[in-house]
Amino acid sequence: MKRRQILAFLGAAIASCLIAVGLPFMTPSPVAAQSNVSLLVSAAASLKDALEEIKPLYQKNNPNINISYNFGASGALQQQIEQGAPADIFISAAKRQVDALEQKGLLLPGTRAIVAKNRLVLVVPKGKTGITSFLNFRNPEIKRIAIGEPRSVPAGQYAEQVLQKLKLLPEIKPKLVYANNVRQVLAVVESGNADAGLVYATDAKISDKVKVVVAADEKYHSAITYPAAVVKKTKNPDAARNFVTFLTTDGQAKAVLKKYGFILP
Repeated sequence: MKRRQILAFLGAAIASCLIAVGLPFMTPSPVAAQSNVSLLVSAAASLKDALEEIKPLYQKNNPNINISYNFGASGALQQQIEQGAPADIFISAAKRQVDALEQKGLLLPGTRAIVAKNRLVLVVPKGKTGITSFLNFRNPEIKRIAIGEPRSVPAGQYAEQVLQKLKLLPEIKPKLVYANNVRQVLAVVESGNADAGLVYATDAKISDKVKVVVAADEKYHSAITYPAAVVKKTKNPDAARNFVTFLTTDGQAKAVLKKYGFILP
């Protein structure tokens, strides 16, 4: 009887010790423990190609997590989240939209991180000549200049800042053509329906139908950063945190972002 009591006591003691150290070698990570998890990532349109390429790299090591994307203008995505639309992660092309959601308590505290940075460039259709700087926008032969809608498209906000700094905005405003996201700006210039446009360097890099004339001086606009954060209403916070961590720390993810021309923070 004493021997049985001693064994029981030892078993309880060992169990207590394992619990005390957190069972690191026995307890699976929260992500690994889940099955068939689906994450919806609402992300700036300019990230589309890079994130699509990163998706299979992530899912190779996390086959139980399915990643879906909702691409669009950062301001429009912000409004969707504010109105209760489903989203697990938000990645904006500017801090303004993430700041707004954070102030309204719609993001999980401590999950915010910078994924990448970018540059704003002036592009024209591939064969077009006669535009060598922003100052050429004053020329009467320049009829249409495409930018993102500043109220919802960060690229449009940056573009407007540059035009204001160069004291061009009031004069050329009648020439401006507004698009719903930066990829639409690129498409308008590619088609020749605009004489010029302002897009990110990464957008220009993926197109063989436009050429970069000049990059905007960074002192003329706010810093172009891509902050990511987990949405508070997510049903899978651990998986969402894991994906944000992958984007910001994994070597493969960083290599893809760099390949598409993003600047790593």
